[in-house]
Amino acid sequence: MFCFDSVVRYSEMDANNRMTLSALLDLLQDSCIFQSEHIGIGVEFLKKKRRTWALSFWQAVIKRYPLMGERIFVYTWPYRFKNFLGYRNFKVEDEQGRLIAYANSIWTFLDTDSGHPARVPKEIQECYVFEEPYKMDCASRKIEYPAEMEPKEPIRVGRFHIDTNRHVNNSRYVQMAEEFLPENFVAQELRAEYKKAAVLSDMIYPKVQVDGRKITVALEDSKGSAYAVIEFLEEEV
Repeated sequence: MFCFDSVVRYSEMDANNRMTLSALLDLLQDSCIFQSEHIGIGVEFLKKKRRTWALSFWQAVIKRYPLMGERIFVYTWPYRFKNFLGYRNFKVEDEQGRLIAYANSIWTFLDTDSGHPARVPKEIQECYVFEEPYKMDCASRKIEYPAEMEPKEPIRVGRFHIDTNRHVNNSRYVQMAEEFLPENFVAQELRAEYKKAAVLSDMIYPKVQVDGRKITVALEDSKGSAYAVIEFLEEEV
């Protein structure tokens, strides 16, 4: 199990002095990048192999959003490889070991030349130590696409959306989708299904459905094919 600690920064805060959802997701993403770098199979290693990991799905459950100045500990571990897929868990705790958030994720190993999935080679599999899966209610990786959704103003992909893969970063899709949440909506659970990558200057066409305390946002191209579908859940008060 890999762990790193961090202090919640002002730049990660929302207007209510709580860490934003996208900042929390960034921590999870950073943790698995850090682990891969630590064991010598990080970004540059994969680049030379013409391979990369692309997030296909994650489910995050947030018990509470940490406040500015809190010291937090982010843990991650892989628990399974299957063909071209990797399965990974996360958890975030405070200094007293109290749970802040936990998550499950599924990653696809890609050939960057072809853009197609590639089997995870043995040399990479053997670098990781598997742990037991986190005990959580794992939701389906396929998010039900509502039949009727309200279209919103399109978004042009800017340079600030792009990561080292030259694609829109995973949490930037979530940031886009968060713009359509009601002001006082506090997401306690998130599911995000990533279907294809948007690149610089692409136009993204959002569609939204509100179903009680569940809000679904589809981020589509001009032909109605989804880049990502994101579902936010808020607990009953």
